[in-house]
Amino acid sequence: MENVQAAIAFAALGHTGRLAVFRLLMRFAPKGVRPTEIAEALQIKQNTLSHHLADLLACQLIRVVRDGRSLIYSVDLDFAEQLIGYIALDVGRGRPDLLSPLLPTFQEPTMRQAPFAVLFICSGNSARSVFAEALLRDLGRGRFNAYSAGTRPNTTLNPVAIEVLRRNGHSVDGLRSKHISEFQQTGSPQMDFVFTVCDTAAAEECPPWHGQPITGHWGLPDPVKATGTDAARALVFAQTYAALRRRIVAFVELPVESLSRLSLQSRVDAIGSDAEAKA
Repeated sequence: MENVQAAIAFAALGHTGRLAVFRLLMRFAPKGVRPTEIAEALQIKQNTLSHHLADLLACQLIRVVRDGRSLIYSVDLDFAEQLIGYIALDVGRGRPDLLSPLLPTFQEPTMRQAPFAVLFICSGNSARSVFAEALLRDLGRGRFNAYSAGTRPNTTLNPVAIEVLRRNGHSVDGLRSKHISEFQQTGSPQMDFVFTVCDTAAAEECPPWHGQPITGHWGLPDPVKATGTDAARALVFAQTYAALRRRIVAFVELPVESLSRLSLQSRVDAIGSDAEAKA
């Protein structure tokens, strides 16, 4: 990477608003986000956001594609990799005292042994993340310890979600809504995987997880917000359960013990886009 190109990128990230947009898009990577969703998550005006997006595009930190009438913005991961490499290898000259905190994570050839701890996060922790927790608990064949939590959890689980789980043969004993903070305390289980299953949770700031687990965004619409007749709403819950089941089935088939972290991240991203879950 050229010095001028790097300087332009760092200058763009030197503005708190543009940095906030870039950080949000990184939490959704490799997927993209619509401008209206970015503006809502960051509580900024559309015209201000348009300027930030234009500046980030100009220095190649992000990219944009059209999906029908919508524009979808996402991080340019190749460029981000070059920028990080520029700091670590060019500016930092690869000094081991600078790189050593990163090397255990990025040079680790395989994951630790099963059972793997997996946390599913959504906003309310009353339907989607609970579906995922119950599915992984029952389909994981003892290789996974499944948990779920919410960024703003409800006081109780959604009754329609509970009925869907029971109808599909899952026990609901022990399931409850929990705040994400329960898993960020001293003594909490160290997570190997952390998945967000709603866009709201993915958009929110979250402290780095201890142990730097593999993360993924498997966003699905909130079935709790479905409208219409009882039958129509029940169908939406059933469809959400089915979509998560496809992803969990694909996930439990991964040879986690033998894959590098880089390969695992790629496979997790593919499942999130349903590319692998539908194969």
